[in-house]
Amino acid sequence: MQTVYEIVTSRIIEKLEQGVVPWRRPWHAESGLPRNLISGREYRGINIFLLSCQGYASPYWVTYRQARELSGFVKKGERATPVVFWKWLEAEEVDSETGLHETRRIPLLRYFSVFNLAQCEGIRHRRLVDQVDTSPNSFSPIARAEGILSAYPSAPTLRHGGAQAFYRPSDDSVTMAPPETFESPGSYYSTLFHELTHSTGHSSRLARPGVTQPSRFASHGYSQEELVAEMGASFLRAVTGIDGESLLGNSVAYLQSWLRALRADSRMVVIAGAQAQKAADWIRGKAAEEPGPSDLALAA
Repeated sequence: MQTVYEIVTSRIIEKLEQGVVPWRRPWHAESGLPRNLISGREYRGINIFLLSCQGYASPYWVTYRQARELSGFVKKGERATPVVFWKWLEAEEVDSETGLHETRRIPLLRYFSVFNLAQCEGIRHRRLVDQVDTSPNSFSPIARAEGILSAYPSAPTLRHGGAQAFYRPSDDSVTMAPPETFESPGSYYSTLFHELTHSTGHSSRLARPGVTQPSRFASHGYSQEELVAEMGASFLRAVTGIDGESLLGNSVAYLQSWLRALRADSRMVVIAGAQAQKAADWIRGKAAEEPGPSDLALAA
């Protein structure tokens, strides 16, 4: 029987084998992030990529039971998409040395199956699709993106110059090429969001091993940190409505490298999604809804 990690990773691998990178501009800018129809709450973490890469125009999703509750039904032959979430369990233990009783919270990873509205019939709802900023491709600053930068508490130093983009943990600085050298404002902010996501791993912030303990190129640690930065930038692009591209491209070599990494570790993409969500929340100056593994996802 597959674990939840394996179920999620198999879906991601399936998309990669089809030449689709789920975290590369996976959503439709005009409809915003995927969300549950009944609650209206946006999904988080790896769920954003699992749902958005399915390619449906509607951002709304329901469980089979929810479709029936709304007097609708799922079309015959439609395939569900898994969404994951953490359920916390409390376990009482006795300390072998002191004899004292201690209560520990243990995370249990579970998943639900959901369907997009396009996979259903008969459902009626009045929710309005959120409008997002679709600033034209020019070199003028994008207000929402600048708002993200302003919200970053104790942000790293930002420098412009040269023709590279990188984050340097040693002096906690992000270096970017001048904004006017990018093809569009969207490309500039996409690159900046990638590097800012790296910066959240600094020891003074979220202290991610991929930043505090740099790994060699193409190693497991390096791959996971780059995946976190890719996903974090994607989260921030979605929030600002920027129609940006992945920094790492969509080449055959790129796809194959991710396939190898994910096949070797079924937990990587789920954990990276959680870390990316925490990073995006940190940059936006928003406290996570609940610390720890619960950042992986939002239940339907």
